[in-house]
Amino acid sequence: MSQFQFVDPGDNLPDDLAAEQLIGVDTEFMREKTFFAQLCLVQLSTSEDIYFADPLNGSNWQSFWERTLDKTWVLHSARQDLEVVSQSAGRMPARIFDTQVAAGLLGLAPQLGYANLCKELFDVDMAKSHTRADWTRRPLPDAWLEYAAEDVEYLLPACEVLSENLDRKGRLQWAEQDSAALLDPALYAMDAAQAIARLKGARNLRGAARAAAEGLAGWREKQAIRSDKPRQWIARDTLIMELANKRPTSIDELGQVEGMSPKLTQRAGAELLELIAAADDSNNYRPPAVPDDAQKALLKQMQALVAKAASELDLAPETIASRKELLAVIDSGTEGSKIFSGWRNDVIGDDLAKLL
Repeated sequence: MSQFQFVDPGDNLPDDLAAEQLIGVDTEFMREKTFFAQLCLVQLSTSEDIYFADPLNGSNWQSFWERTLDKTWVLHSARQDLEVVSQSAGRMPARIFDTQVAAGLLGLAPQLGYANLCKELFDVDMAKSHTRADWTRRPLPDAWLEYAAEDVEYLLPACEVLSENLDRKGRLQWAEQDSAALLDPALYAMDAAQAIARLKGARNLRGAARAAAEGLAGWREKQAIRSDKPRQWIARDTLIMELANKRPTSIDELGQVEGMSPKLTQRAGAELLELIAAADDSNNYRPPAVPDDAQKALLKQMQALVAKAASELDLAPETIASRKELLAVIDSGTEGSKIFSGWRNDVIGDDLAKLL
């Protein structure tokens, strides 16, 4: 196990960390009781050392971000870490390399976990005994810190091995493209207007029920953001679906909806009724269509082409294009689809376009 040390985020970075342009990064955070993830620990690695920065010590974090975000970050399964960093720093690192993405492009299992990657590359066994730890606890136990250090100890060696193998296969740019795509701020936007997309069961609602669900989900999102509480603490998905489908018109009817507590009725009943009353049948939302026979046949042809290309490249088919992504192209066209951009377009785009 490599040694680690704490750095004060308000101070200058240690010389070796400041000089490095490529660093390993991982985060520990908590979000069980909040809307926004609470950043609790940032782990950084260089070729020689491991450093911890503690977001809960009250130091000047803007200074820390300014000194680290201009570097290239190596992360594993970067999306959640980037979301938390984006919320804390207000921006993204300049460049990233995602070792999970890279592993998939070498034919390893899609969504391969960090421990399994380290076993595959270095024959290292990692204990994942503190994945449910309360990272707000202070002081952090030594066993937890050792676990946190392991999460960055092998990131730079993994980046080196994966990059060499990708370069040998002519796929290093593929990993760079897919890693860079994770820096798109739209992936992490908290937009109340899009809150309906996170409402379980809403995708098949139509008309007034859909409009009511959109208004109610947007209301919940704003309340959750304002209070920094989980969405389900504000109103459960099942309750919003019940309200959207039944659309009560009075406080009495509202209180009779299953899951509607007296406390919520008293606090927000009038506002909820107003949102429901504003919903009408003019909503233009079109639920995802169930593929007809012709579309199913087209999907099979597309999947066969993807499977053939994946076999030739020794990749999992979903690394190139998933069934969901192919259905989206059939339903909505190629614009904005990652299948028809970058390396995927070079590999399979023309063949799929001919079918379409």
